[in-house]
Amino acid sequence: MTYAFTVESNPTNTSSASPAHEEQGHDKGGEHEESATVQLTPEQLKTAGIEVTRLALGNVAGILTAPGEIMLNDYRTVKITPRIAAQIIERHARLGDIVEQGQPLVTLSSVEMAQAEGELLVADREWRRVKSLGRKVVSEKRYTEARVSRDQASAKVRAYGMSHDEITNLLDTKNKIAADGTFSLIATLKGRVLVDDFVIGERVEPGRELMVIADESVMWVEARVRPADAARISSGNPATIQVGNRIFQAKVSQIHHTLDETTRTLAVRLDVENDDDQLHPGMFVNVRIQTNTVIRALSVPESAVLRSPDGDWQVLVQQDEPGEFKAVEIELKYVSDGKAIISGIEPGTPVVTQGAFFVQSELAKSGFEIHNH
Repeated sequence: MTYAFTVESNPTNTSSASPAHEEQGHDKGGEHEESATVQLTPEQLKTAGIEVTRLALGNVAGILTAPGEIMLNDYRTVKITPRIAAQIIERHARLGDIVEQGQPLVTLSSVEMAQAEGELLVADREWRRVKSLGRKVVSEKRYTEARVSRDQASAKVRAYGMSHDEITNLLDTKNKIAADGTFSLIATLKGRVLVDDFVIGERVEPGRELMVIADESVMWVEARVRPADAARISSGNPATIQVGNRIFQAKVSQIHHTLDETTRTLAVRLDVENDDDQLHPGMFVNVRIQTNTVIRALSVPESAVLRSPDGDWQVLVQQDEPGEFKAVEIELKYVSDGKAIISGIEPGTPVVTQGAFFVQSELAKSGFEIHNH
C-alpha cells in the first residue's frame, strides 16, 4: 500500500504534530456529527469479522523528520577507465543500457598493449617448450625463469586491462590470434550505463572516465540532521522515504561523525530498495527515521486506515447503535511496524480495527459520500 504522509514543518518535533496540523485534525473530528452512516446486520458483522476497538494512548517509537536527497550507492557504482593510453575503436553499450557483469563495453587499441601481448606470446611459448621437456632435461634455473617470465608477462597484460577470457583466447594456439593490441573494457557489475562520454576514434589517456555503471536496485539517501537529533538514532533503525505520494521503506546504514561546516548538521545515510526504478540520483525526498525514544500516541492497525474518494485518510467509527458506522477523517502521522500513528480523533473513540474495507464498501454502496469536510 502506498501512503502520502503529512510532513511536519519542524523536523525535530517527533512527539506531536505542528499546531496547524493539530488544529486541522481537531476540526475534522468535530465535523462528522451529522454525516452519513451505514447500518450492518449481525450476520454481516460476523461474516466480515468486524472488530471494534476503543482508541487509547500507547507507547510508540518516536520519529525524526528531515530533508534528504537520493544518491547513487557508491558501493554499487563503477567507473570504466583505461589503464594505458589507447584509441577507442568500437562501442558495445550506450547511455541508459542495462549491461551484465562481464559484458564488453568498449574496445580499445594500444601500442603498449600490442608490445605486452607479444611479450606474453613469446614467454608462453618458451614456458610450454620448457614444461614439455620436463625438469629432468632442463635445468632448475631455466625452468623457473621460463615460468616466472610467463607469469610476469601475463600479469602485465592484465594490469593493462586485458580480461581473463581475452588472455585465454590469445594464448590458445588453435585461435592464432595476433598481438594487435586490441582489448575490451568490461562491466564489473550488472547495472545501467549512467555516463557515456567518448566518441569512436578518440585517443584517451589512462584514467579517463569513459562510462559509469551503477546498480540502482539499492540507492542511498542522505539526510541532514542536527547532532542532538543524530544521538537519538542508530544504524539499522527503520525509516521511510517520501517522494510525492509514494512511500519507500529504508534503513539507516551510516551516521557520519563530521559536521558540515556551513549547516552544522550531520549526514545520515540510508539504504532504500529501488526494484521498480522509481528513485533517481538528485531527487529530493522527505525522510522519517524511527528513533530510539518512545512517545505516547494513538495507533491502529495499518489496515484500519483507508483512503476516502477525495484522497483523505479516514477510519470507520462505530456509533451508538450496534452495527452503525460512519467514516471520520483523521491525520495519518506515519506507519511503523504495521501500526498507523494517527491524530485528529479523540482517545476512547470506537474504531473498526478489522474489516474496515468491508465497512467502507458497504457505506459506498449505500450511495452516501464517505468523506467529510
